Amino acid sequence: MKLLYAEDEMAMSEAVVDILTYHKYIVDAVYDGEDALAYAQSGQYDGIILDIMMPKLSGLEVLQRLRSAGCRTPVLLLTAKSEVEDQIQGLDLGTDDYLPKPFPMNLLLARVRAMLRRREEYTPNILSCGSLTLNQQTFELCCGGHRAVLPRLEYRMMELLMLNQGRYLSTEDLLVGVWGYDSDAEIGIVWVYISYLRKRIVALG
Repeated sequence: MKLLYAEDEMAMSEAVVDILTYHKYIVDAVYDGEDALAYAQSGQYDGIILDIMMPKLSGLEVLQRLRSAGCRTPVLLLTAKSEVEDQIQGLDLGTDDYLPKPFPMNLLLARVRAMLRRREEYTPNILSCGSLTLNQQTFELCCGGHRAVLPRLEYRMMELLMLNQGRYLSTEDLLVGVWGYDSDAEIGIVWVYISYLRKRIVALG
């Protein structure tokens, strides 16, 4: 699962990204509202976490523009604990949930899981392509009676391909979709992981 996380407090951002990454989420972190809007509009995310108080555009402004443009990606708003009006406005603008700051990390993880469950309306837990299936909860790639649990980056690439059946994805699309906009990964790494997946599929028959 790939998340966009917008937070202008660098220390908070690093801590949250570390926790989310540890729990096998792929996270793009941005630090102002303009970047949050640009990334959300151009990237493929399973969920978006927006802090309300950000420079350039607030989280509420980003949310409003996304929903006005027809973006249905689940959004979790981070609000100041006392700002009830922000919470009400966020719900009215189409946020899926909100979490008052400060918050314990285990509560954030629970809210993220709940947010991503709502996404199931649009994307099933089991993706299929021909005789292959991919379980988005367990990371299992299956064919017939054979199965393999994919490492995180192999899983992310296979998920991206299976969600885009019939669409052309360039090497650059795959690099951004799997490793993120800010990655230092070289373009050749895409072909390395394509090779890994081909070997997996052959092994599964």
